[in-house]
Amino acid sequence: MNGSPVNVEAAAPAEATAERLRITEIFHSIQGEADAIGWRTVFVRLTGCPLRCVWCDTEYSFYGGNWRDIDDILADVATYGAKHVCVTGGEPLAQKRCLILLRKLCDAGYDVSLETSGALEVSPVDARVRKVMDLKAPDSGEAQRNLWSNLDHLLPHDQVKIVIASRADYEWARGVVAEHRIDRRCMVLFSPVHGAVEPRALAEWIIEDKLPVRFQLQLHKLLWNDAPGH
Repeated sequence: MNGSPVNVEAAAPAEATAERLRITEIFHSIQGEADAIGWRTVFVRLTGCPLRCVWCDTEYSFYGGNWRDIDDILADVATYGAKHVCVTGGEPLAQKRCLILLRKLCDAGYDVSLETSGALEVSPVDARVRKVMDLKAPDSGEAQRNLWSNLDHLLPHDQVKIVIASRADYEWARGVVAEHRIDRRCMVLFSPVHGAVEPRALAEWIIEDKLPVRFQLQLHKLLWNDAPGH
């Protein structure tokens, strides 16, 4: 998608309160990745993202959305009766009030995960949240946006995800994991880009190099083929 990214915070209407967020969708599905894979989960997808990864599968979340009170969002989440909640985007941390939502979800007793690009500061995120943080490999087109200081704010229950689009991406990722000893900080996930890298090839590279990483396929794509709301 072309054009300058929308500044979601600046786009808020004048009457917006301190506890509103711009939401693309809230839906109930099966978690398709990371350590909560397979669990029934409520997804809260925030609108807006400052990155433009070439393989992005949620471009529809870059623009639009509806302003909603955070307490209203929590009430909506509660209707599904799920223990797990995933706050995603876009890039949810592009809206600063996302931190309020994360805290309130934790206070309500949910098992909360945050999917974030790794380009924005994660240190203010509630320590109870499981951060699933990307590191952008070169073929994403956004590797220069990696905020390396974020690695110092990862906790053992967090995860680092690297999406692999080529053998060059794989070699970059292998080097980054070793250089920063990321596997000693938290779980590391390698995921292939659909149609760019054969999943079997990536699995065999990991086995051959004896990497301390977890191979993953996105379960929701296998089940619903990227259909929105799943």
